[in-house]
Amino acid sequence: MKIRYLLPTLLILSVIIYSQEENKKIRASDIGINVGVMRQGKINSITDVEGVLVGHKTIIKDDNIRSGVTAILPHNGNIFQQKAPAAIYVFNGFGKLAGYTQVEELGNIESPIILTNTLNVGTAVKATVNYVLCLPGNEDVRSVNAVVGETNDGYLNDIRGMHVTKNDVLDAIHSANSGVVEEGTVGAGTGTVSFGLKGGIGTASRIITSIGNTTYTVGVLVQTNFGRELMINGIPYTREVKISEVKRKEDGSCMIVIATDAPLSPGNLKRLAKRAFIGMGRTTNVMSNGSGDYAIAFSTAYKIPHEPASQKNEIPDLIDNNAITILFQAVEEATQEAIYNSLIAATTVTGYKGRTVEAISIDKVKELLKKYNMENLRERLKDSK
Repeated sequence: MKIRYLLPTLLILSVIIYSQEENKKIRASDIGINVGVMRQGKINSITDVEGVLVGHKTIIKDDNIRSGVTAILPHNGNIFQQKAPAAIYVFNGFGKLAGYTQVEELGNIESPIILTNTLNVGTAVKATVNYVLCLPGNEDVRSVNAVVGETNDGYLNDIRGMHVTKNDVLDAIHSANSGVVEEGTVGAGTGTVSFGLKGGIGTASRIITSIGNTTYTVGVLVQTNFGRELMINGIPYTREVKISEVKRKEDGSCMIVIATDAPLSPGNLKRLAKRAFIGMGRTTNVMSNGSGDYAIAFSTAYKIPHEPASQKNEIPDLIDNNAITILFQAVEEATQEAIYNSLIAATTVTGYKGRTVEAISIDKVKELLKKYNMENLRERLKDSK
């Protein structure tokens, strides 16, 4: 290739690469928010757990519709016929989580996990049931336990209009993939508000290498719509930036979905789900009456056949209770970081009634990290004298 042709080609390539970098969303660890001590997964996402898929449908229409759907699939097969061992922990039950009682009773999930807004839970249940019924092999199925969680996006979204449709839910399910999960103002996080800031979808993962000779992964995805006082690794962000009380409303919710490839019983999956709220608690100092907070945990280590031929389930050796603490630590760290990622990746949104919710200020976060690190350094130097 002649040089006069090569130079324009290189210029075009450099512009494309630059544009891709510009469009790449910043995450918490990119700006110095380092959560815990455990190693992150390859892409620091719930999809680091092999087989897990995530899809979004973002709904932004006119001046007042800001909503969507997020779907999490434990595997890409027929989830009804090959169920995932699962458990749900209710931290604060001021919410509308469909499918809870059957998961509590049987210890498994048989549908995609759907997240959306409060008044569209019914739509999402119907769409998910239809999806499961139409899967090959389910022609004789007459009962489906759809698991659908929600947060209330009514501050930025015309929630009473119930604009999420059956096709939106199906689009989220069919778009699910095992790659990088888009975060922030996307899917079920499109209209959410956290700490008076734009909330959204966030994810993170941790790697465990200290149980026997096997490496395990814990991945977390959150839909954040909660909180009055934001704490970033102990830094009182809300107090420092003086966020308006008007937007720091107590009514909201946080949905937490946890995946792991560690072989855990439903009982220990529930214990794992419970520990997610320790990570959530590290991001705020107020856990309110009006927030519906749920954690759904499942394992991909084994499947539970709908009708096992031998009337027995083949379950691998389960991790002993005495070895599970490191998994608790993993879910605590991943939940905390996922919440930060949901904020860092979010964008400023103007929606219903012209209301605007600002995204978190990356520059202010960096400034506060520097300020508090310097103060901690001065304290350590003073103590060392």
